[in-house]
Amino acid sequence: MAVSFPHGWQRGAIGLFMTFLAVGCSEIQIPLGSTSLNSFYNEEQPTLSGNGRFLAFVSNRNGRRRILLYDLQEQRLSDLPGLNRSGSIAQSPSLSYTGRYIAYLADRNGKPAIAVYDRTTRHSQPLTLWYRGQVRNPNISPDGRYIVFESGRRGEWDIELIDRGPDIELDTPSSPPVNQF
Repeated sequence: MAVSFPHGWQRGAIGLFMTFLAVGCSEIQIPLGSTSLNSFYNEEQPTLSGNGRFLAFVSNRNGRRRILLYDLQEQRLSDLPGLNRSGSIAQSPSLSYTGRYIAYLADRNGKPAIAVYDRTTRHSQPLTLWYRGQVRNPNISPDGRYIVFESGRRGEWDIELIDRGPDIELDTPSSPPVNQF
């Protein structure tokens, strides 16, 4: 079987296609510094909001592990007052659709618990203080109503679901933006 090479115009079209493919898959350069997304410290456990605007992650900036929230549109860190408390380690963040709610694992005095932080009210609500056994890997639904996580209360890792109830304000594409102070 003979292999034929494309004519001149076909080679040009293939070359142009390969250029578009390479450009479409190129890496985005993210600034490095203490107020940008990446720093000279460990940055790990990234999670995106459903609308793609916010990125939550765990960092050990300032000598302490804590959850940070980066606004990709504004290209700056957002304040999370009341989330990262002294004496507690916050990790494993998960964001709702617009980033209003952050589900996370809070470890205080060696007892991990799942909590949800509301960026509008600036308060955290612990959800698993009464659970026996270990909990890990929380994940919040896009609307913020449900939290799924792993639980070891039966002596093995099982998946459990918490329904925060029909009375919470849902985080939907039409929700008003979270207040930025």
